[in-house]
Amino acid sequence: MEAPPVDRLFHVRRLPNDGFLLLLLLLYCPVGLCLLVLRVFIGVHVFLVSCALPDSLFRRFIVRVMCSLLGMFVRQNDPRLRDRSVKVFVCNHTTHFDHNIINLLFSCNTPMLNGVPGFLCWARGFMELGTAWSRAELLEHLKQYVSQEGSLPLLLFPEEEATNGRVGLLKFSSWPFSIQDDVQPVAMHVQRPFVATSLADSSFLTELLWTLFVPFTVYQVRWLPTMSKQDGEYGEELAVRAQELLALELGIVSTHFTSADKAEYLKRLRHIPPETSSTVHNRSMGARPRVPAGVTGLGLFPQEDARLPGMAQQVREVLPQVPLDVIKRDLAKTDCVDTTIANLLEGTISFTAEDATSGGLAQPTMSATDVKRSSYTTAHTSKPNAKTFARSPTARHLSLQERKDALYDYARSRYLQKYGPPSSEKHE
Repeated sequence: MEAPPVDRLFHVRRLPNDGFLLLLLLLYCPVGLCLLVLRVFIGVHVFLVSCALPDSLFRRFIVRVMCSLLGMFVRQNDPRLRDRSVKVFVCNHTTHFDHNIINLLFSCNTPMLNGVPGFLCWARGFMELGTAWSRAELLEHLKQYVSQEGSLPLLLFPEEEATNGRVGLLKFSSWPFSIQDDVQPVAMHVQRPFVATSLADSSFLTELLWTLFVPFTVYQVRWLPTMSKQDGEYGEELAVRAQELLALELGIVSTHFTSADKAEYLKRLRHIPPETSSTVHNRSMGARPRVPAGVTGLGLFPQEDARLPGMAQQVREVLPQVPLDVIKRDLAKTDCVDTTIANLLEGTISFTAEDATSGGLAQPTMSATDVKRSSYTTAHTSKPNAKTFARSPTARHLSLQERKDALYDYARSRYLQKYGPPSSEKHE
């Protein structure tokens, strides 16, 4: 199955697109606000009870019942399928509360990889490591932990970042599969009405308030068969097998995207205007942007139309081999010079390159320094770009570096054109 684009792996919009669901959510809001206030008080008691009672089957039963009052319902396929001899469990990552949900079913520990140890770490149910660990030190520490007699099993999330759990899994890191030879995968599926289960860049507190606001959230946990390392098999190979098994169980695909790809996607998303990001998201889902008939060319947006040639000129200075109509067409969608340049450099827009010296926009008068810098930019960005998002992290890094170099050269040439060389260069 073909891997989906990276933006489909995450929710960036909380509210539904369907008008009927939005109407239902609006009618539900008074009830949801009352539930939120009531559940905040119940949640405080849940926290106090979980702290006061010792870890036991009775404590987990009481806390699970109280969590049902908070609208968090937990189901599992068959408790007997959990292998009690296994010390390492791996699960797909969907929400901020995945480790808490698994903890309601059996006692386990999840180390906090990204965060500061302290009260908040302990209150959220993470295992405190005490100091900042490198990956090698963390692996060695966890190996010593599971080798101790009577230690609780480890629950790890190889994706290292949460997804929407609907389309695909991030690439599994290999270090959780290097702790022990036996690992049991756990598949988790989350459902709730009205709103998305979690957003890509939301905080723990925001997700908690939305969880208390909605009528219910159902967590379905399924225990999968234990996986063991084969003769001569490394942790990387076991991670690939576990990822494929979990993806097959959840009915989604396993991708080569990593947590670094999610960080890069969120960084790009923050630099795109809200209306543009919504348009890009709809286009990636296969939806066409709705344009009323007769709007184009009628002068309904005279200010944007007047800016378009100037913006196209800026893009053409960086990428002179791109046809002018291609640049204007993308600028009409993005309304952002940097976004259009990024789209062209990354190959998301197909076009036939043309000679920069023939036709198109007239090149502005430049000094000798500007001409030299512009020639370097043209030669640097005239390399063919991949037409699809590269699967190799190295290829993606090279594409990003090329884009950064092109944008840097463009900014420098514009600065020199407007302000001239620095004073030190003038004296020379």
